[in-house]
Amino acid sequence: MGELLLYVTVVLVAICGLVYELVAGAVSTYLLGDSVTQLSTIIGVHLSAMGVGAWLSKYVEERTAERFIDCQIAASFVGGLGGPILYLAFSTTSHVRLVLYVLVAVTGVLVGAELPLLMRVMKRRVAFKDVVPRVLSLDYVGALVGALLFALLLLPNLGILRTGIVFGVLGVISALWGTWVLGSSLEARPLRIRAAIALAILFGALAASQKIVMVADEALLLHPVAFTKQTQYQRIVITQARSGVSLFLDGNLQFASIDEYRYHEALVHPAFGVAKRAEHVLVLGGGDGLAVREILRHPEVKSVTLVDLDRGMTDLARELPLLRDLNERSFFDPRVRVINDDAMVWITEDHPDIPKRFDVVIVDFPDPNNFALGKLYTVRFYKLLRERVADDGVISVQSTSPLVARRSFWCVVRSIEAAGFAARPYHALVPSFGEWGFVLAGRSELPLPTTVPPGLRYLTAPTLASLFDLAPDMGPVPVEVNRLNNQMLVRYYEEEWQRWAR
Repeated sequence: MGELLLYVTVVLVAICGLVYELVAGAVSTYLLGDSVTQLSTIIGVHLSAMGVGAWLSKYVEERTAERFIDCQIAASFVGGLGGPILYLAFSTTSHVRLVLYVLVAVTGVLVGAELPLLMRVMKRRVAFKDVVPRVLSLDYVGALVGALLFALLLLPNLGILRTGIVFGVLGVISALWGTWVLGSSLEARPLRIRAAIALAILFGALAASQKIVMVADEALLLHPVAFTKQTQYQRIVITQARSGVSLFLDGNLQFASIDEYRYHEALVHPAFGVAKRAEHVLVLGGGDGLAVREILRHPEVKSVTLVDLDRGMTDLARELPLLRDLNERSFFDPRVRVINDDAMVWITEDHPDIPKRFDVVIVDFPDPNNFALGKLYTVRFYKLLRERVADDGVISVQSTSPLVARRSFWCVVRSIEAAGFAARPYHALVPSFGEWGFVLAGRSELPLPTTVPPGLRYLTAPTLASLFDLAPDMGPVPVEVNRLNNQMLVRYYEEEWQRWAR
């Protein structure tokens, strides 16, 4: 029985170690942005620190079992509190990155020392030729289990902070039962006291986790937080102030109610102004329902199909009064069908009960700040999309800022053209974002739009032409097109927005 529990401990050590790493990556991406750099450097620091920990373990010559339990308690304590510490550091200091890498390094050293120490303990009970393959194979299996649990179950249901703390608690409990399994090899009482103290602090952090998140969110977003939700794909935060409601996804502003109408009117209505027909409309992204609200202003629309990956977002658009009132209950219109799927996969499939081709396509994805989003701006994606657009159909694509991220904007334009579309870039001033860019495209050259539906707050027929007049500082620049095998757009985007942030 004792040997079996030691093998279970190996799996738990692997699961917890991976989860601590994933939590650090998720929190840092949310607080600091730049997900590609954050994740790659965190993985590198964590793995190299594990190597340092494994090397340092050779200097433990006495009380090996006790030192293993100590490392388990310490790794669980530091790893479990890593998320709350980063959130508090963000709201109190400007040295968040230093805190991040110190936490990742310390956790990595402690996790890296655990397995070599445990193998030395186990070789007294199991033949050494069996210890190494069994422990390493269980370690790899544990890493897989940890990754699946984190992504599919715990992150959507517990959130980032509580997931890390819960695994910290699990790690300490594992260390605690180790004091009984290895009782003959160690002095248990001091270890149990340390484990009890660690558990008390971790449970306290668990109780305060919601408050910690609220303080950090308000420090990051500068407004009182009205609602938060962690889904399988992203963290949704809605703030509410006297100026109105704002929606953030993973810390990035998606809209502010004070001026979102400018963005959504500019995204939707120019496409309808040049479309020869607008009976069947496809919306990719746009899970907040605001683009659909604008589409439904056109009485000729017979069907709207919206494809958004995150059911958590589209459910909120239906159920949360703050969003439902803003989108004017657009998802309740009988003409609207909401599908939760990966847009790049969905457009390649046949759907018998849905139009094969669409008259108007509105592409409203978040900005391409990571490779998962960047694939939705590639030549490959636009070529696939071209097959779902009617011969005389029109697409409109949100395309980041042509002023702040000029190369990114023109990379989107050139990628659309490389897929066989004729593109018309344009822009609109949205105060919450500044100058914002869009691309209107069709299979052949499109005329300038000249009409808009009545009752809009921003666009008028006389002002439409001005959207397509780009000032010299937003004009074309040389860029590479965005392909799946290079993801140049993500690189442009990171460089340009980081420079602006400085």
